[in-house]
Amino acid sequence: MSAAFDEAIALQPQADGSYAGHTSPAYANMVGPFGGVTAAQALNAVLQHPQRLGEPVALTVNFCAALADGPFAVTARPARTNRSTQHWVIEMTQGGATVLTATAFTATRRDTWSAGEHALPAVPAPADVPLPTGRGRVEWINRYEMRFVDGGFPAEWNGTDHGISRTRLWLRDNPPRVLDFASLAALADVFFPRIWRRRATLVPIGTVSMTVYFHADAAQLAATGTGYLLGQAQAQAFRNGYFDQTAQLWNEAGELLATTHQVVYYKE
Repeated sequence: MSAAFDEAIALQPQADGSYAGHTSPAYANMVGPFGGVTAAQALNAVLQHPQRLGEPVALTVNFCAALADGPFAVTARPARTNRSTQHWVIEMTQGGATVLTATAFTATRRDTWSAGEHALPAVPAPADVPLPTGRGRVEWINRYEMRFVDGGFPAEWNGTDHGISRTRLWLRDNPPRVLDFASLAALADVFFPRIWRRRATLVPIGTVSMTVYFHADAAQLAATGTGYLLGQAQAQAFRNGYFDQTAQLWNEAGELLATTHQVVYYKE
């Protein structure tokens, strides 16, 4: 188990039905905490809720403001429950102000015909891809093992347009942790902003909205265990102060576990 991650997403039930949490210095970012761990905290309010039906299928998180270091509150409300599906509304507040809104969709999965169309790319095995040297520029990066196959951080921040924003890397929690929905939600946000890769320029950025689609069930995540995931991320367009980026996460067996899409603000 990764004690740092489990401590970071820990929530305490309150008498009014909300949950109390606290930001973690282990996941500190340049401004506020790492967005992936904040998304995992929001999802955890659903995962812990006594009325939850089924497993997460989709999570959309809207980052209204960066969290300040300290306590926060999360509420998760089942807006509608059907026979095998459930729709959730989530809100995170701090100091009486909303800092995050989210929706989640959970469902009782059943065995059906299944197929994949986005295959695991042909890349070297994790053991054949070296780890970067040195510590990360921000603390949260040190909570993950990242082995960049291609598209790593620019060697020089010189404004060179690389012509493509794609990154592929093997990744997992550091120390290794058995995969579950909360940690997979956080892993979906480990990709550094695509504009930095495309232009090799450290422009200010901030994720506005992120959606994660969970293609795996709990059994597949448990079977993946502490193994590596291959992540692939690329932008679609940069325009008028916003860009989007999409990513895929496969396990070593080639199963596509999750896909994710986010829109990011950038400032020249």
